[in-house]
Amino acid sequence: MVFVKVNPAHLKPHQVGVTVVLFVLEMEWVLSTGQDKSFTWHCSESGQQLGIYRTTAWVSGLQFDVETRHAFVGDHSGQVTILKLEQDNCSLVTTFKGHTGNVTALCWDPVQRVLFSGSSDHSIIMWDIGGRKGTAIELQGHNDKVQGLCYAPHTRQLISCGSDGGIVIWNMDVTRQETPEWLDSDSCQKCEQPFFWNFKQMWDSKKIGLRQHHCRKCGQAVCGKCSSKRSTIPLMGFEFEVRVCDSCHGSITDEERAPTATFHDSKHSIIHMQYEPTRGWLLTSGTDKIIKLWDMTPVVS
Repeated sequence: MVFVKVNPAHLKPHQVGVTVVLFVLEMEWVLSTGQDKSFTWHCSESGQQLGIYRTTAWVSGLQFDVETRHAFVGDHSGQVTILKLEQDNCSLVTTFKGHTGNVTALCWDPVQRVLFSGSSDHSIIMWDIGGRKGTAIELQGHNDKVQGLCYAPHTRQLISCGSDGGIVIWNMDVTRQETPEWLDSDSCQKCEQPFFWNFKQMWDSKKIGLRQHHCRKCGQAVCGKCSSKRSTIPLMGFEFEVRVCDSCHGSITDEERAPTATFHDSKHSIIHMQYEPTRGWLLTSGTDKIIKLWDMTPVVS
């Protein structure tokens, strides 16, 4: 082990708290983000700032792809920004947003070329960057904020940890389906009963307006009576039971309800995780000020 002394005065990228730091050995870059809504990269040898990019919100997640020099930046608005970094400048590639809460964790798989994002909205989204089709697969398996993500490429499993204390092992070696967009309608798309804002139909039919719901499988706008049943839809990422319309409920087979994830209770509210794939060890730290070391080989295999 070699000790390298760094003078803090040579590397001061942010005016307020630093949120994420990444060291890219291949490029000899130090990437960092802060509460000052900035993303910077410095030369690790000289300490010289090479570039800076201003974000619209606090940055809370950061990943980097060495091959393409793409930086993935997740922020508190729920947006993920992709930047192309050069030695002294950067260019905006694209932005995308699928979370209703802030991005709390990012994980990049350079082999499959997919990006996983976790959020305070309890969800995980898998973004197919390499496929160039804009596919986004949603995973719902936590009851609180997602705090950490790690991908095991040799087994094609995703590990997620959350404030709910859950450690979830997702099987990503299955053909998953995108969740449908929710359809707009002024009346139930099954029984045609008016929703409560459809005053004209309510008046014409002399019926009380109903509350609108959506089927998680087909996306149709339905009333409570036409969506009285619940079901898991694991291939759509719904490991917990969700609302589905009665016709979709009847079409879901037992095979389609088979879980694609396993759930484990860490017995503490996790705020940070780190996975070591060589030994199969997972480190978690919690709000209880306890650090736990887990042998994941029985479940990540």
